[in-house]
Parts: sequence; structure tokens; C-alpha cells
Amino acid sequence: MKIKFLITGLLGLLSVAAFAQKGELNNAKEQYEKYDALRGGSLKLALTSLTDAKTSIDKASLNDKTSALPLTFALKGAIYAALTVQDTVPATSLPNFKIADDALGKAKSLDSAKQENKKIIDNAYLNLAQYQFNKGRAEFQDKKFEMAYHSFDYFRQVLPNDTTALYATGLAAANVGATNPKYYTIAITDYNKLLTTNYSQNATIYYDLSSIYLSNKDTASAFKIAGDGVAKYPADNNLRRREIEIGLQSGKQDQLIGKIQSAITSDPKNKTLYYYEGITYAQVAESIGDKQSKAKDATAKAALEQSKVDNYNKAADAYKKALDVDPNYADASLSLGYVSIEPALDLYNAANQLPTNQQKKYDADMAQVQVLIEAAKPYLQKAVDLNPKSPEALQNLKSYYLVKRDMTNANLIQKKIEALGGK
Repeated sequence: MKIKFLITGLLGLLSVAAFAQKGELNNAKEQYEKYDALRGGSLKLALTSLTDAKTSIDKASLNDKTSALPLTFALKGAIYAALTVQDTVPATSLPNFKIADDALGKAKSLDSAKQENKKIIDNAYLNLAQYQFNKGRAEFQDKKFEMAYHSFDYFRQVLPNDTTALYATGLAAANVGATNPKYYTIAITDYNKLLTTNYSQNATIYYDLSSIYLSNKDTASAFKIAGDGVAKYPADNNLRRREIEIGLQSGKQDQLIGKIQSAITSDPKNKTLYYYEGITYAQVAESIGDKQSKAKDATAKAALEQSKVDNYNKAADAYKKALDVDPNYADASLSLGYVSIEPALDLYNAANQLPTNQQKKYDADMAQVQVLIEAAKPYLQKAVDLNPKSPEALQNLKSYYLVKRDMTNANLIQKKIEALGGK
């Protein structure tokens, strides 16, 4: 009987010891849940519960009976994640982050089948994601872009479809790309995924993505994504300007003209569209001029000259339509002055290159020059009137007076240009 009594007593002691350790685990859970309930109201009381939860989970983590339990790892991760997000001092928050992240990794592995602790684990990861986002934002502001990218990427891995996460990682990666081009590919992937969501700033994302493609020396994709953006947001002038700029740089003027004219059909009172049409035709004319300078055959040169003038005229018509919508549209007025006088200047320069035995042609060409510059004069003057501090507008008007051999007015305009810091 005595022996039996001793054995029973020993079992009782073991049972109490195990209960004590499970009591720490249960207390950790209870105090953590209390913290979670209080933190939206009384943070002071919530932090007291969090401290108690930490004390209990640390004890449970050291005991053989509870240290390897999935709930222990889940709670440790959750409690240390809460400590991390409440701490603004990196010296203490970073070690807590590491403890939480390691514990949650083990909790996920042990809990993968039954997922009994999924809610605790998921909530803990949200805290760590918030911490990493805040950390990444500070790093980004300090221009530590690569560090910011990795912080944001942790946030993105926790919330892979979150638009803020996709934008932050894409933005940071794009900035790193300036020194490490492989990050451009990461930025492109994140921004393209962002475009599949309902992110409120996707018009800007289309624009930024075209810039990233250009930085990555992929002009074709830059032009395509800008065009996709215009199709999605036809009223966005920044996107339309970007599509035109890239298209002009990559020799896609013919495609641009069709796109712009289509847009004008649906929005005939949009002055900017006419302005872009003018820019496109002017760019076509200039590219023809480049070909003309390299042509050897006189007939071919003459045909190119006519084509160039035709496109300058089309540009002028487009700018005039823009000014019909807004008579004070300074950019359109400046450009109209340029395309109006440029054919006259080309003819003037060509006539002065003629040999002396072609006096008759010289006289005829100079007469035509006078007709052209007089037609251009009102547009040149209006551009100056609308923006008297524009060196370009003043230079165009000065060219008129030089052709007219009116050196008095040409010199007066030159003084105005110099006063603006020009030459």
C-alpha cells in the first residue's frame, strides 16, 4: 500500500508540472487575445497584457512539454510580431522581428495540415508586413532604395495582391534600376500585375511603366504600354503626350497620326489633340528633311522637298485648329509660327546656294520666299505677343526680319533674347 501511495503521489506531481507549463501557454494565449481586444482602445492596458503574454510564451518556449507545439510557435510569432510593430526603435524591433518571423515559419510548417492556428499566424504576418512597410517607407525617404525594395517585398509576399504592396515594390525596384538594371525587370513585373487590378492610380502606372521600359532600352514595349494606357484612359493628356513622344522617337509617326485623328473624331473640341497632330506632322516633315539632305538625285530631292512642305502645311492646319478652340494657346501659336516660316527659310537658304548663272530661278525663289514669310508674319508676332519671354518665339520673329533685311528690328529682337539669357 505504501508503494502504491508513492507512485500515485509521483503521478500527481508530474500532472501538476505539465499543467503548470500548459498554463503558461494558455496564459500567453489569453493575454495576447486581451491585448488584441484592447489595442484599439486603451493602448496602455493592451501593452500590459502584451508584456504578460511575452513572459508566458517565453516560459512555454523553454519547456520540453510545450516548446515544440504548433500553438507555441504560432503564439510566439504573434506576440513578438505585436511587440515589433509597437516598437519604433530599430535596435530592439529588428531582433523581435527576426524572432517572430522564425517562429511563424515553424508554425506554418507544423500547422500546414490541420491549420488550427491559421488565424493567429495570418494576423501575426499582417503585423510584420505593416512593420516592414513602415521600415521600407523610411528607407525610401532616405534614398536607400534597395533596402526599401526588400522591406516592401516582404510586405508584398504577405499580401501578394495588395495594390499598395505592388506599387511600393515596383517603385522601389524602378529606382534601384538606375544602378542595377536587373531591378527594372522586377519593377515591370510588379507594375504589369498592378494594371490587372482596380488600382485607382493606374493611369499613372501606365505612364511610369513606359518610362521604366525606356530606361530598360525597350522602346517597343514602352510605345505599346503607352498606347494601352491611352486606350484605357483616352482623356489623360500625359499618357497621350508620352505615346506621341515615344512614337516620334521610334519612327512610328504613321501610326500616331491615325491614333490622334481617331481621338479627334470622338473629341473634336480637344485643343491638345490638334496640337499633337501638328507636332506629329512637323516631325514627319523634319524626318523628310533629313532624307532630303542625303539624297543625290535632283528629282528625288525635289519630291522630298514637296513632301516636306506638304507635311509642314498639314502641321500648320492642325495648329490653326487648336487655336480655333483656344486663341490664346501659346504652345500652338509658337509651333504654328515655326512651321509657317520653316519652308520659307529652307527656300531662302537653298536660293542663296544657287550658282550665279541661275539668276532667274534665284529671283523666282526669292519672290516666293517673300510670299511665304509675309504669310507667316502674323503667326510669328502672335507667338511673341502670347509669350514675350519665349526665346524661341523671339528667334522665329528675328528670322523674319533677317530675311526681310530689316536689321534694325532684327537687332532689337536680339537684345530681347540676350536680356532673357539667350544668345
